Amino acid sequence: MTSIFDYPSPAIAVDLAILCVHDGALRCVIMRREDGGVMGGDWALPGGFVHRDGSLEETVTRVLRDKTSLRDVHFEQLATYGTPGRDPRGHVISVVYLAILPAEMLIKGVEANSGLRLVRVLVDWPGETGGTAHVSDDTGAPMHMAFDHADILGDMVKRLRGKLDYTPIGFEFLPSRFTLRDVQAVHEAILDQSLTKPAFRRKLLDRHTLRATGVRESGGAYRPAELYELSQDQEE
Repeated sequence: MTSIFDYPSPAIAVDLAILCVHDGALRCVIMRREDGGVMGGDWALPGGFVHRDGSLEETVTRVLRDKTSLRDVHFEQLATYGTPGRDPRGHVISVVYLAILPAEMLIKGVEANSGLRLVRVLVDWPGETGGTAHVSDDTGAPMHMAFDHADILGDMVKRLRGKLDYTPIGFEFLPSRFTLRDVQAVHEAILDQSLTKPAFRRKLLDRHTLRATGVRESGGAYRPAELYELSQDQEE
């Protein structure tokens, strides 16, 4: 009878894709690697190996605690990457978890950890074509990603674009109360294109049930706009 020990045992890792929209751009949290010359890039998604007898969920909690300054973040398992050669250290299978947060939460966490950056995620392909993503700082300087993490981020963008029109995923980038202008800014950042306000709002209100709160935003550079909430039956 064949034993499981007759098969090679690749290492298992967890990588965290933590996304937000800030200043009109889709952004993710990345961390500096000191071994960039070996790993193919100086930056990577926060990640770590699954310990012996440890679970994937335990690893997510440990990586979040040890490598970021974030707490109580909800992750969903997104995809698994196991192409041989993706990690120069050996055969490593990575399980990627996705979290989408309002920008304010991420900014505070990143500012508290000097090894993290909240960077722009850009793609040079239209719609849901798919492909590699490019990461840059606010000056536009490229930041080279290790492993296959640029491809993983490209998959994140493709997934977001595919779900944006037909699910409430765009609202996960926003606080519980938001303006219609905020919602449009999220869509424009993910799609990387400008949208016409009247047409966008008609489509938005046709596909999602929003409740006007009767409260207006305070501060900001624009005339105070009314705040809305997503109806509970629209939340995922």
